[in-house]
Amino acid sequence: MRRSPNEIAVSSRRITRRAFLLGTAQLGIMGVLGYRMRQLQVEESEKFKLLADENRINERLIPPVRGLIFDRDGRPAAINTPNYRLTMTRDQAGDVETVLADLQKLIAIEDDQLEKTRTELKRRSPFVPVIVAQNLSWEEFSLVAANAPVLPGITTEVGFTRRYPLGKNLTHVVGYVGPVSDFDLSRIEDPDPLLQIPRYQIGKTGAEEKLELDLRGKAGIQRNEVNAAGRVMRHLDRTEPTAGSEIQLTIDTKLQNYVLARLGDISASCVVMDTTNGDLLAVASTPTFDANLFVGGISVKDYNGLRDNKFGPLRAKAVQGIYPPASTYKMITALAALEAGVITPTEQVECKGHIEVHFNKFNCWNRGGHGKMALQQALMKSCDVYFYELAQRLDNEDFANMARRFGIGVRHDVPLSAVQRGVAPDNAWKVESKGERWLLGDTINASIGQGFVLASPLQLAVMTARLGSGKIVNPRLVNTVDTIPQPSGVVGDLDVNPEHLALVQKAMFGVANRRAGTAYGTRTIWDKYKLAGKTGTAQVSRIRTAADRNNANRPYHLRDHALFVSYAPFDNPKYAVSVVVEHGGSGGAVAAPIARDISLFAQMGQVPPVGAYPKNVRKKVASEQSKIWQHLDDLDTIGTTDQA
Repeated sequence: MRRSPNEIAVSSRRITRRAFLLGTAQLGIMGVLGYRMRQLQVEESEKFKLLADENRINERLIPPVRGLIFDRDGRPAAINTPNYRLTMTRDQAGDVETVLADLQKLIAIEDDQLEKTRTELKRRSPFVPVIVAQNLSWEEFSLVAANAPVLPGITTEVGFTRRYPLGKNLTHVVGYVGPVSDFDLSRIEDPDPLLQIPRYQIGKTGAEEKLELDLRGKAGIQRNEVNAAGRVMRHLDRTEPTAGSEIQLTIDTKLQNYVLARLGDISASCVVMDTTNGDLLAVASTPTFDANLFVGGISVKDYNGLRDNKFGPLRAKAVQGIYPPASTYKMITALAALEAGVITPTEQVECKGHIEVHFNKFNCWNRGGHGKMALQQALMKSCDVYFYELAQRLDNEDFANMARRFGIGVRHDVPLSAVQRGVAPDNAWKVESKGERWLLGDTINASIGQGFVLASPLQLAVMTARLGSGKIVNPRLVNTVDTIPQPSGVVGDLDVNPEHLALVQKAMFGVANRRAGTAYGTRTIWDKYKLAGKTGTAQVSRIRTAADRNNANRPYHLRDHALFVSYAPFDNPKYAVSVVVEHGGSGGAVAAPIARDISLFAQMGQVPPVGAYPKNVRKKVASEQSKIWQHLDDLDTIGTTDQA
């Protein structure tokens, strides 16, 4: 059928329009492609060149050398020693099992370690080195190096591992390092790439943990050219790492060593503080352990032994332990009463052995009573009833504010693990923590350092340093960082009437040097070294029967804690000492002799001569010293003692 000319014209116009549209679309697509090609080849060429370089250039972190830690006299407390180790690269080893078998013939490697190596080799890329053995002796290391030609894929390397040359002496202060764990990484918002390195070690406890950023240093970078498989083809450049800072602590290792020896194996703690600048000279907790056990990975047997020890060697009791301060708190009560004007130094209170308040009976430790006495005698004899009377005249806020002024209920800023705040309780604290309002009975208990009041040995040392010096002295553990001295711990004068403070100081002197004092039996007879102090016996459980009054009749965990705080010399205070013996019993009988000996050692710089003690105790002291010498480490400056 023939189409008409008109139909042919219409059809032609349609074809021409479609061809135009199709051609336009093709030109548009070609234009976009051309523009994009121009962008990629001209405008973004540098970007893709950089990406290509990154694909062929590999950057490897170079771990820095960890900073060293020293005591105040320059003795090394934490050092780095060579770590002779072996690594294996799978793609160079060929038959891995044959190489491992040959290696095991040369040196002793446990089967479980080899199994870990096999697992790690499977997880890692073939060209990534995996540690096979470490902490080898020089002989083992040399033997493998000499047989390197027949051990394909095995490489000998020298790294560093942490070591603590002072052993048990500073474990609870310096702490220890260990491999980075998933838990460690979860606590850090922006982890340092160094922490991703397998088996990289960081501080876990003590100063090692709290000063981690100073001690870690900064990583270096090794840039290598790699092929498509990731194998290193050549080294391009290297930025050296920056070693960690050198830290000098305020700890006197000689004194610390003596303190640990004097405490022995009992569950106890002691803090010695310089009252003139806040330096912590000794921070000791017993029993202790050797931190070197943890560096290479402690055995299950050793760890269980430490964990299950009822005396808690893993606890840094000097800063982590909090205890009722008992009668060592009575200086706080006395000053609160004097400052509030509710008692005068000469006003007397009669002690009949107990008082009754709202039908509740509060006993004095001396059930027979002390009779009438003023403040100074009440402190010397540690009369509870006298302080019960003060409690009824005071608002509890007076106690709490005075306690905080002297460092109780304050978390002191020292780089140690789990430093406790303690409790200086008041109504707001009880409502928040117990959901109950404050009662008069709470105030009475708090007046003698019982009830809700809790303090650490560190806080008791701070309190005593402030009592002796009249200054706001804060504890200080770091002496220098990279030889740069750190600020002094003295920040100003105490806001306490000097006359009131002098009265309390005189009473503390009487505690240790007057016949009526509760620590008179543990005095020193040399005037140059006389101390001022206060005993404390912290009740742990309620006394329900007459038999319970004898501490030895109770189960160990229900026995009283023994406490003593002191500063010396009395006329020019230099050393503040706090001692807590867990479940030790009487503060005067147990803690006071320990604190006296430590105070004498701190002042003399050596084991105290028996001539510094009253004649009636010299035989006992000599016997104790013979046991102490068996525990003392062979430090070059322990000092000698005159046994005459």
